Amino acid sequence: MPDDRVIAAKPLRQPQDNIPQSKQTRDALLDAIRAYVGRVRPVPPLSIDELRTHTAAVLEQTGMEAKYADFAAVLLDNEVWRDTVAAIPYDKRLLLLPKCLRDAKGCPASFDEIGLLCEHCGRCAIGDLKSQAEQLGYAVLVAEGSPIVMSLIETGRIEAVVGVSCLSVLERVYPYMEAGAVPGIAIPLLRDGCADTSVDLEWVWEAIYLTTEDQTRRFNLDVLHSQVNDWFSREALAAAIAPHASETEQVALDWMAKAGKRWRPFLAVCAYSALSGDHSLSREKDLRKVAMAVECFHKASLIHDDIEDGDKERYGERTLHAEYGVPVALNVGDLLLGEGYRLLAEVDVSDAQKVRLLRVAAEGHRSLCLGQGSELAWMRSPKTLRVSEVLDIFRMKTSPAFEVALGLGAILADCDEQVHAALRRYSDSLGIAYQIRDDLDDLHSPAHEDLLHGKRPSILPALARDAADTPAACSSPEVEAAAWRLMETYKSQAIGSLIALKNANLKGLLRRVIARMFNDFEIMGCCNDPLAQRPPRHE
Repeated sequence: MPDDRVIAAKPLRQPQDNIPQSKQTRDALLDAIRAYVGRVRPVPPLSIDELRTHTAAVLEQTGMEAKYADFAAVLLDNEVWRDTVAAIPYDKRLLLLPKCLRDAKGCPASFDEIGLLCEHCGRCAIGDLKSQAEQLGYAVLVAEGSPIVMSLIETGRIEAVVGVSCLSVLERVYPYMEAGAVPGIAIPLLRDGCADTSVDLEWVWEAIYLTTEDQTRRFNLDVLHSQVNDWFSREALAAAIAPHASETEQVALDWMAKAGKRWRPFLAVCAYSALSGDHSLSREKDLRKVAMAVECFHKASLIHDDIEDGDKERYGERTLHAEYGVPVALNVGDLLLGEGYRLLAEVDVSDAQKVRLLRVAAEGHRSLCLGQGSELAWMRSPKTLRVSEVLDIFRMKTSPAFEVALGLGAILADCDEQVHAALRRYSDSLGIAYQIRDDLDDLHSPAHEDLLHGKRPSILPALARDAADTPAACSSPEVEAAAWRLMETYKSQAIGSLIALKNANLKGLLRRVIARMFNDFEIMGCCNDPLAQRPPRHE
């Protein structure tokens, strides 16, 4: 169902000067700190002098500027405490969120003596973070660091704190946490001043879900993704699919090797690796077949999609039918479908697992065709769709590809039906979020004309219609902001679906995967507003 909550705008500001400016640089710093702590093994709690010494060593090793010392110190202290926090049950942890996460302009929440009373209106990330943390068992406060935190710790109710705050507050709080030997993980805001700040949301989710049962935390997703990409070089594809390729197979191999993010085969590998614990991919031969089958299905759907939509360009080049004609393109697409099923049939698993592999692929194929059919029916008589109608098309057309990829990898690891049901819910929300993001990307590309003129179903004109606006307003900042928030809602639903998973490795890895796919960081509103300054209400 579509999200009917009020949607907040999404201002964009760069991180402040003493914080690395790009997510890639911040991730690289975090990786360096994790490697350093794993090698040196500092013992918490660290005094401020110890923390400064270790931080200086990391910055020297990485060649990063000294101005990032405060930010690096927070990350290093987090890493020192990480294993301790991971061993503490969720119901013994406190999630402390800042009030500046809220949307200052329209937040309906009130305040009491303890902090903000969230109304779950959807204007900011507080509702999703709070509800999912509480489902895990956390106590949650939306307030500045206050005496109540220490009082909860002193009663024994809380044994660890996961918090989000600005660097200036973390600097003031650190001596108290160190003196009390309080295990904690702090995620720094990227700007001080409580105005349009931001946070690396991936890090917040990772800290909330942290558990010793998840053995994938140090699993390098970038290395794994790169490894999967190597399987789709022209040479690797030819060796696996058609060593003595005919002319038709040559065209198919060239198309398979064309640039792409390879998210779907990557997801299949992630699901297998997490469920099996086989991080070294000892069954690489079978896993390659599954991954290549997933990509065969995807690339076939793109060929057919481009023909049906009349698109002339893909990956910055001519589409296959524009290059070779429709008959050749149709034939190559059909060949890739057959190739995908052939690869699955050759996987070395039991007959029962093989039936499951083929059934999941066939069901996904069928659902995708029905979704595309809905779009084609719409194209015969285009009209501005409602949000719910567009989301239904996304659910049928985009989500199945993710479900097939995850399902095939999970079946190779011999998953049970409970896991598959959770993956289905995850894929449903992930596919919708991914397609909304695609629409937003198209809004700032040459494809935006298709959106403005309603040449294909898109969430943007649907949001404009549901807001009683004109179709031309689908490129307005208000509608774009609404689409961003709707995307964040479905991403949060995907993350929330992982709560049902009993396998901590799969839960942890899929939580990290979604952040990688969307390059997450969350834009926040301002807490320095009149409502936040009102005196506490008393009953």
